[in-house]
Amino acid sequence: MDLGKQLLFFFGALGTFNGVVLSLYFFFLTRKKLLSNYFLGAMILAMSISLSMSVFGYFNPLQSKIYAQIGNSASFFIGPFLYLFLKAATSGTNQMQRNWKFMLYGLSALVLLVGLIRPYEVLSSDWCKYIARTVYIQWFTFLASAGYGIKDKIVKFFEKDQTLKAREKWLLTIYGGNLLIFGFYILSLSGAPFSTCINGAIVFSFMLYIAVFILLYRKKTDDLFQFIPEKTTNRKLDPVMARLLIEKVDRTMAKEKIYKDPDLKLSSLARMVGISPHQLSQLLNDYLENNFTTYVNGYRIEDACILIAGNNKLTLESVGYEVGFNSKSTFFAAFKKHTGMTPLSHQQKSAMANSTEL
Repeated sequence: MDLGKQLLFFFGALGTFNGVVLSLYFFFLTRKKLLSNYFLGAMILAMSISLSMSVFGYFNPLQSKIYAQIGNSASFFIGPFLYLFLKAATSGTNQMQRNWKFMLYGLSALVLLVGLIRPYEVLSSDWCKYIARTVYIQWFTFLASAGYGIKDKIVKFFEKDQTLKAREKWLLTIYGGNLLIFGFYILSLSGAPFSTCINGAIVFSFMLYIAVFILLYRKKTDDLFQFIPEKTTNRKLDPVMARLLIEKVDRTMAKEKIYKDPDLKLSSLARMVGISPHQLSQLLNDYLENNFTTYVNGYRIEDACILIAGNNKLTLESVGYEVGFNSKSTFFAAFKKHTGMTPLSHQQKSAMANSTEL
């Protein structure tokens, strides 16, 4: 075995070892016994078993058939455990739901039945053609369902004016790592050279990243693992105080023209007004029926309309950058949403109006 293969085998084996240690940590060593931790530990254990069987089967062809059956069987549980982890974590529940039990019992019975009736050693071609692909389709289905369940956090990750909390970063780390590993498992299914061992290195990195993440937040592990939905208050601000605050926010936006800053954040505007980000968000939602992005874009579009009507020297794209948008597509989409027409249509309409006046 050459040095390259030895290193890949080493990282694969180390990734497996790290996974087993982490699964034991989530099963037994966390201070609070949370259902989400048990699901996460089970997911990591299934991933570790699947990886170990792939790596050892690759380097020990004589035993590859039994390794392949165990590995594929373990892979069948990665997606479901990820899905249940996210469901339990985001809902804050610590009680096993009946439908979750039925799902796991059903999957376990199916895996055992297929393994007994159609063992890999006898029907390896069926496993390669049908069963393995079914495993990956099922894994992808649970990945998609899990992603849909946390779509608000995924959107928040890509929004520039939003800041992720530690527990949200943790949740997206688990989901993103799982998505990456799934991609490399699909690569191995395609028969790419050394893809099995590359999986080992990827899983090793994933497990190591999780371990480092836990160490960084070791003083806040309960907060990290317990995704209790945040309580929100339905109590509105005093109407008189709310009106005064809205006037102050409007004055700040109009006078300082801070909407022209493409990196403007909710927290920055709240600090200028002298209230908390939560209060500002509540103010915009309750009294203006707008979120922060829509409110700021309203000022930007109003300014853009003035520029388009009165300045023919600027291109439409330049107008967008001038009023605070950081891309042409974002500007055009926001303009259409606020005015019902595209910037070009507005420019043509303004030109016709000006020519009529003349």
